[in-house]
This record gives sequence, C-alpha cells and structure tokens, in this order.
Amino acid sequence: MTNSGVTKSGVTTGGGTASGTRRRPVRGETASGTRRRPVRGGAATAPVLDARALNRATLERQLLLRRAPLPAQDAVRHLLGLQAQNVEPPYVALAARLDGFAPQALSDLMASREVARLVTLRSTIHTHTADDCLGLRPFVQPARDRELGQFRAGLDGVDLGRLAALARELVEAEPRTMAGLRRALGTEWPDADPRALAVAARCTLPLVQVTPRGLWGGSGQVALTTAEHWLGRPARPAPSTESVVLRYLAAFGPASVKDMQTWAGLTRLRDAFERLRPRLLTFRDENGVELFDLPDAPRPDPDTPAPPRFLPEFDNLLLSHADRARVVPPALHGRNRQGNQAYRTLPVDGFLAGLWKPDGDALVVEFFTRPTGARRAAVAAEGERMLRVLHPGGAHGVRFGEVARR
Repeated sequence: MTNSGVTKSGVTTGGGTASGTRRRPVRGETASGTRRRPVRGGAATAPVLDARALNRATLERQLLLRRAPLPAQDAVRHLLGLQAQNVEPPYVALAARLDGFAPQALSDLMASREVARLVTLRSTIHTHTADDCLGLRPFVQPARDRELGQFRAGLDGVDLGRLAALARELVEAEPRTMAGLRRALGTEWPDADPRALAVAARCTLPLVQVTPRGLWGGSGQVALTTAEHWLGRPARPAPSTESVVLRYLAAFGPASVKDMQTWAGLTRLRDAFERLRPRLLTFRDENGVELFDLPDAPRPDPDTPAPPRFLPEFDNLLLSHADRARVVPPALHGRNRQGNQAYRTLPVDGFLAGLWKPDGDALVVEFFTRPTGARRAAVAAEGERMLRVLHPGGAHGVRFGEVARR
C-alpha cells in the first residue's frame, strides 16, 4: 500500500499521487500536506487517515506497538474487557500486550473476584473488571433484549419477571450449569422450550462463570451465578452512552459510529457521538467515512515500527470495527476465520500476515505469503518470547508450516 500524500501523522486531504511524487499543498495545508489543525465537525472537509495511519493509532491504543508496563487489571480496564470464549485467549492477549506479564497475575485476579467472565459485548463471553461486569453489562442490555426476542416462540406463557426472579434464586443458592438451569426452570414451565428458558435467564440476568473456570492451568465446567452475588456488590446503573464512547475511542479510536456499534453489538449510538462532537476531533477514512477521536489521543507516525504479535482467536483487535481494513488487508478478508470458528492470528508490521497454532511445546506459523528471512527471524523471536511467558521452563520452539491456503 502506498503512502503517497501521507504526512508523518498519517493525515492527508484526499491522497497523494499514484507515483508518490510530491504534490502541491491545497488550500489550508502546510507544505508537507498536513492541515494546520484537525477540524471539529464537517466530515467532507476533515483530514483523511489512511489504513496505515489508522493501524498505528489502533495498535497504540491496544498496547500492541510496544508492551505496556501495566498491571493486568489496569490493562483489562483500559481495553474494556478481553474476548474469552475459551479459557486461554485472555492470557494470550495480555502476554502480547504487557511487559512483565505472568499468567498467574490474571488468574489471581479471577480467583479474588476482581475480574470475572460473563456475556457482554456482541453476545459473547468477555473477561471484565468487577466494575465493568456491573456497569457494561447493563449498558449492553438492549442487545440481550434483542437476543431474547429470537426465543419468544419457545417462551409462550412464560412470565419473564417471574423467570428472572426464580433463576436468581436458583443460581444464588448454588452456581448452576446451563443444563441444570434448564432442568430447574423446566419444572416451573414444563411446556416451554428448555433452551429458551436458560437463554432467557442469561439475557435477563448478569450471569458470571464462577471459578475454577477461567483460572490458568485449571479446569472446570461452566457454572453460573449472578454478578452481584459473586462480586458481593449491588448492581450499578448503566453508564452514560457518552462515557462509554469516550472509553471506546481511547481503546479503539479513531472510529466511526458504526465501528462502535459493531464493537458493542448495539444500534442507535449516533446521538451520543453528536452530543460529544464539540469535544472530539473528526477525520475521514479513505472511503469518506467520518471518524471521531479524542483530541489528546495518540496517533503515531504511520512509519512507526510494529513488531509481530501472536494474538488469540477472537482477539478484540480484529472484531471491534465495522471496517477491519485497518488490520486485515482487503486481499485477506475472511482468511482469519471459517464460519463461526476464528483462528489465532499473527499481525506483522501491524497487519494480518498469517495464522498460528500450538503444537506441544512449539508454535506452528503459517504465513499467507512467503516471508523474508528478516520477517521469519522476527516472528520466531516473538513466538519464543511468548512461549517463555506462558509456559516458563519448557523447551520452546517455533516452526514454519506451508503458506496458509485457508
């Protein structure tokens, strides 16, 4: 991808020449092609951020340009949670992002109930801080209501208020599996669809997965209780949409309204962005889509080095924007997943470059295109480092498979 017409901040006003020759600045620009200041409002006149500029800004917010010297709890809070469909991904995600991270740090937070696992964003399981378990879960309740609507046919004659109260009694008396919850609720509503009854409980209540599920090196089936019961605190009102917009931009910006709606699994967030417009900067992407950002947020030079990173399946970096071209090159669209199954991904120079998988004490890497020797060496070094973090004391190695054809 060419950087023609892109300034060191990654800002253009419509792109440079195809040959990369210097163009004359247009009115309102400096000689380098940068507007004298980003503008507030007016998508048609806002500066353009190309995919590489968006990539570096997002990687910086995601703690992936350089490892951050943050405690695990602070990182989970800043990132607004970590995808946790399986047990290992949050640990792999933090190993890629934090300097000095050890898996036991996150596991200890889980055991002490300072973080927990529950269904929130995009109807998927995330690891959140206790505060966000109690705050973000109410924020995404409209999405849970919409999900519940898909099961209405199996809930004919079911009083949802009564169901929520009974389900709360059941899981607070003792943690229940979904199968156990189905059986217990079925005694009250024997004619209802058992799966719909359990889904209704999950949609109406903030149900967390209790430990040992989620502990590093541990095991355990999924058993559920309410967030309030597990965390020992009452439920909190949902935070204002504006406050969540600001947090989202700090972790994922610059971003469009549709980007945040994709991240949250919600709709109708435009009004909150409009109320915040006087406090935000606006840009455009190369397709003319309006992007919002915090005025003091970092937007690094697009030429800033971006080291290889081994990311888990369903990492939020690849799932939190409607337009994923800032991380996934258009030619590789869809190559990081097959149906509902996502692969472990390998960004190199900031962009998706391959897949990886564990194989005993080793990692097997499959590039999408044949790598240079320098790229192979950098990836091998990063893979060995990650293995030392996640599995200290083992015999570690990185192997390179065939070029991925998936």
